[in-house]
Amino acid sequence: MTGGTLRSNSVALNLASALKNHLRGKGCKVFMADAKLGVSEVGPYHYPDVMVTCDKRDQNARKIVKFPCLIVEVLSPGTEAYDRGGKFAHYRRIKTLKEYVLLDAETRSVECYRINERGKWELTPYIIDETNSEVTDIEVELDSIDFRCQLSLLHEDVVFEDNT
Repeated sequence: MTGGTLRSNSVALNLASALKNHLRGKGCKVFMADAKLGVSEVGPYHYPDVMVTCDKRDQNARKIVKFPCLIVEVLSPGTEAYDRGGKFAHYRRIKTLKEYVLLDAETRSVECYRINERGKWELTPYIIDETNSEVTDIEVELDSIDFRCQLSLLHEDVVFEDNT
């Protein structure tokens, strides 16, 4: 989202950088917020915070990505309802999409929606419970691109306010 917070920008950049390094030489491309995504030939069009395509049909695309396998939105109070609702409804129409990730820049949490073998979207949450001091980090898995990282990597250099 244009005009988002610096925290949101940092989270998106952390993920995009990690994905770029992970996918180097594997025939996939990582894009950030200014890259246009076409849900169909006639739209609607969106600009996800981060997306990955490994589809050969997108390798030479100049203006629009049409076949992503992974889409990530960084949640903000102004866009969260649409990211979870109408936008996700649009994204679910993309046949190549395997995972839709909602990354929260305000808390230490990630929600990953994956399409299962029956064509149903299933939620896998990755959340650090601030009330449990025994768990300080967890591994986030993005199966569509065989990627794993610690949740702390996504929030690297992000300062959280102490709620005490």
